Amino acid sequence: MKRVAFFCIPAHGHTNPMLPVAAELVKRGNTVRFYSFDEFKDKINATGAAFISCDAYLPELSEQEKAGLKNVSTTEMTVQDIRITLGMDSYLEEEFKSFRPDVIYTDSVCFWGKLNAWKHHVPMVVSTSTFAFNQLSSQYMKNTPKEMADMILGLPRVSKELKKLEPYGYHVKGALSLVQSDNQTDSIVYTSRRFQPYAESFSDHYAFVGPSVFSNVVPEKTKERPLVYISLGTVINDRPDFYTKCIEALRDQNVDVIISCGNAVNRGSLGVLPDNIHVYPYVDQLDILSKADVFITHCGMNSVSESLYMAAPMVLYPQTSEQKAVARRVMEIGAGTALNDDSVDGIRASVHEILSNSDYGKAAEVCSTDFRSCTGAAGAAEFIENAPHASNGLDIIGELNKTTVRFHFIYWAITVAVIMLIGFLISWEYVWIIGIAAGILFYPISRVIQKRKYTSILHKIQQ
Repeated sequence: MKRVAFFCIPAHGHTNPMLPVAAELVKRGNTVRFYSFDEFKDKINATGAAFISCDAYLPELSEQEKAGLKNVSTTEMTVQDIRITLGMDSYLEEEFKSFRPDVIYTDSVCFWGKLNAWKHHVPMVVSTSTFAFNQLSSQYMKNTPKEMADMILGLPRVSKELKKLEPYGYHVKGALSLVQSDNQTDSIVYTSRRFQPYAESFSDHYAFVGPSVFSNVVPEKTKERPLVYISLGTVINDRPDFYTKCIEALRDQNVDVIISCGNAVNRGSLGVLPDNIHVYPYVDQLDILSKADVFITHCGMNSVSESLYMAAPMVLYPQTSEQKAVARRVMEIGAGTALNDDSVDGIRASVHEILSNSDYGKAAEVCSTDFRSCTGAAGAAEFIENAPHASNGLDIIGELNKTTVRFHFIYWAITVAVIMLIGFLISWEYVWIIGIAAGILFYPISRVIQKRKYTSILHKIQQ
């Protein structure tokens, strides 16, 4: 039996998938200590794991920092993760000496879990609550100008915080090394290989175990009239304007509506509700989704996974680049439609689109069958127990990187040669145009080369 230390950030979307895994490990006779935060205490205790409170190590935040976290600022989240790591250093130093974990199971963006695994040389398995993102699947991420500005302008601040880790024995090349997926790190991904973009590019170090859910409920859609469920998750859910439009859009429709809006929204601010619409702070989401015919969602990975697990097609309303990646994949498999127009008429039209076209429901049913065929929490627990793992398969990303390096060298060598040739033989006056054109064309050409190489590798593997 193993001693397993769980680490996670204070976020429902990251903690919830780990809970069934903790319960399964405990059931199999392992000792699990779950380092988390007081708001998750009851849920963690219910798994049988030992809950260890980390609230004392949360730094006090300024109003500006609170706003940054609320708006899902990558810079702010990175800075606060580093500060929590420093705050917990001496405490975890003693914990590792006394508990002596055999393996660490840490959320992919929980820096103090990853850094302490490296520092204390303990085998680590990463919990990936969304898609696994490498240089191929990250193409699904479309950062907004605001998100790009946040990351670029925040680099000096992040670099300054990272330097503070060195004296404590945490050696980090950069923030990217703390969050990126690679083919050498054992990782559990809470989706199926079918749903994961570019699944073939991930090595045997990845276990795609399907959604991690605490439910044996099966979809049951038989009822008098369709059920529409609406939720924007637990982070960016303070949207009374959106809920009001949903109510107006569906108040006179032949559907029942359940809205879960969290505690951030005052139910009274939504006005007098018609008989077919009910609003709650929280609901049993899996139970509701098992009956729902349409789910209007922010496209968080947990919510989408639970929706597909329960064969509920979706109206997709993503708020962040990560959620947009998930939404894109749902549309690719045909289980949802994008809410590009969030007006009253747009919401009504999107719900009608799902209800009037059975193809969406059929696609969700196919994905439900796929998810339910995965190994689930039992597979995740076995993967953790047997860590660290070896990989005997081909490292596709490694092969692509070799091609990329060769392409970079050849491309810029040719560019320089053309500039020199034109400069010497014709004129140096306008050679700068060639340099600019080469810079503009570099990325799209690189993508084409990479895609062709990827297709070629897959063809060889399948032969």
